[in-house]
Amino acid sequence: MATFTIRRAAGEARSFRIDYRGELNDAQYEAATALEGPVLVVAGAGSGKTRTLVYRVARMVETGIPARSIVLLTFTRRAAQEMLRRAGALVGGGAEEVVGGTFHSFANTMLRRYARVFGWPEVFSILDRSDSEDAIGLARTRLGLDRRDRRFPRKQTLASIFSAAVNRGLTVADVVESEYPNLAEDVPDVERCRDAYVDYKRQRNLLDYDDLLLDFRDRLREIPEFAERLRGVFRHLMVDEYQDTNHLQADITELLAGPRGNVMAVGDDAQSIYGFRGADFRNIMSFPERFPGTRVVTLEENYRSTQAILDVGNAVIAAARERYTKTLFTRRVAGDRPQLVPAPDERLQSLFVTQRILGIAEEGVPLSEIAVLFRSSFHSFDLELELARAGVPFVKRGGFRFIETAHVKDVLAHLRVLENPRDAISWHRILLLQEGVGPRAAEAVIDWLSSPDGSLRGLGTPGAVAGLRGAASAAVARLGAFLSSLDASSMRPPALVARVVDEYRPTLERVHRDDAPKRMRDLEQFAILAERYQALGRFLADMALEPPVDAVGDTMAIDAPEGESLVLSTIHSAKGLEWHSVFVIGLADGRFPSAWTVDEDEIEEERRLLYVACTRARENLILTWPATAWDRSLGTIPQRPSRLLDAVPHQLLEPVTLVEEEEEEAAP
Repeated sequence: MATFTIRRAAGEARSFRIDYRGELNDAQYEAATALEGPVLVVAGAGSGKTRTLVYRVARMVETGIPARSIVLLTFTRRAAQEMLRRAGALVGGGAEEVVGGTFHSFANTMLRRYARVFGWPEVFSILDRSDSEDAIGLARTRLGLDRRDRRFPRKQTLASIFSAAVNRGLTVADVVESEYPNLAEDVPDVERCRDAYVDYKRQRNLLDYDDLLLDFRDRLREIPEFAERLRGVFRHLMVDEYQDTNHLQADITELLAGPRGNVMAVGDDAQSIYGFRGADFRNIMSFPERFPGTRVVTLEENYRSTQAILDVGNAVIAAARERYTKTLFTRRVAGDRPQLVPAPDERLQSLFVTQRILGIAEEGVPLSEIAVLFRSSFHSFDLELELARAGVPFVKRGGFRFIETAHVKDVLAHLRVLENPRDAISWHRILLLQEGVGPRAAEAVIDWLSSPDGSLRGLGTPGAVAGLRGAASAAVARLGAFLSSLDASSMRPPALVARVVDEYRPTLERVHRDDAPKRMRDLEQFAILAERYQALGRFLADMALEPPVDAVGDTMAIDAPEGESLVLSTIHSAKGLEWHSVFVIGLADGRFPSAWTVDEDEIEEERRLLYVACTRARENLILTWPATAWDRSLGTIPQRPSRLLDAVPHQLLEPVTLVEEEEEEAAP
């Protein structure tokens, strides 16, 4: 095909509304103005990667690239929305039509949008993790693998094995061999269970999280017309947090970019810490190989921490076996050296941390600007007791997600069967909520619904399902009549949620009698969420793919006004956040890195985890470890400081010795 290039008229220069040179440093400017071809931005912690992405979106819009042809993929929808909002504010609108979201939400949208064009199912339900586990449990039972005389993996373990195989591109046998060697003899039956689970989903138009990526990747790969159509629509691709992608997401990125290769990946190899979720550190390392001619831009100027803190972070990651070379620097040269505090035992570690937090707070730092980070959730248990004794309010990151609470899942199940009457998992859940309906009756109803005579409207007729008697028959008929009275095609989600919640309220008060009012507040919040949506399908997809995190009753250990609580968090949950003062506790071998960390790749991820922890601090960084620990079988055992600290020169850390105050002698 011939091409003709239109030259810009002599003397004609494009004028931009934004002073990109003045607003960005040199590396950020280079990244924001590189609009063609493959670009990899290696963005160190606190180096302004989000700002760079925002200005790049604005630059593309100002340059005249149609916003609808730009895709921004992130790991949370909120992150994409915030970036696009900021870009729109810069250019005075025009960025609102950029397609932004997660890999999963983008895959969901594309699979639905092009279903009729390419002849695959247009209506499907998305299973969340607990729904997937229930379906696997059902397959396990139907295969007779739940016998009491045999110890077969639980449904949760099977779900983890199946997910790891998909996300890492491995066979079930590979996953079992590397992570569950004690299950080696069960591999043939585990594979049978996986096949039964896959068949179950296929027959009922169900997809789990992994299926969204797998199906999308496979259709891009196997249907050239589909891939070419998307490349024609979306001509510029940006991917944030590329170090956290799995092999499916890396394949999708390559297939969407195509030969043109207009793709920018932004990430930090030093912050790749989600290997346990299937993230592959090598995706960011091999990006230039996947995309020949890649321009690599490194962001090294840090706008968060003091240089003393950055020196420690740089030293930690400099020992990494494989990395992109970068050294974080800042213009904030003042600042105290981070402290290294060995404590004789865990009790004294907790006393020190508590008293030091109180001291920092007395200096005027809000408790919400102080965080205690740890490798694993149980590492903070002793500290939590000490904080409670001292009356320090805190919130611990974790607990149930809002969408995983039983009452919200019950309401969602009602809505899901309205959208997809073949969703057997949701049917099973709501049928067992009915008084008088047990597992056998529920199975009979589900089988009837799958038969040629089965229908939602027919379910409302007493006696429609053969074999049901008495209370079970009446309850099923009542449920069928209620559901068939709802028209999901014409009623908006808020109205549907309101009707379902009203119908569900007596069940809530019966099943969750002790805390029904609190759970009703959650459902009121759920109804408010529905107000944003016009269509049930979109609402359900977002609840599965981008669920709200917290229930109304959060996991506060001690009540305190909002924003006035110390933060306790695993390092994984702290990524992307920052605080004035950060404590990293439990920095002893066997804890951090974990005693279960044996191979070199795992040690490298632990190193990156410590780097992430250190670079969360702006002003104060305090590293602590207990010199002894209590073991139930061995008693008190000595511990050594984490081997990860060996890479940090002694002069970068201020050693602190803890001395217990002597008790005053009682007067005679």
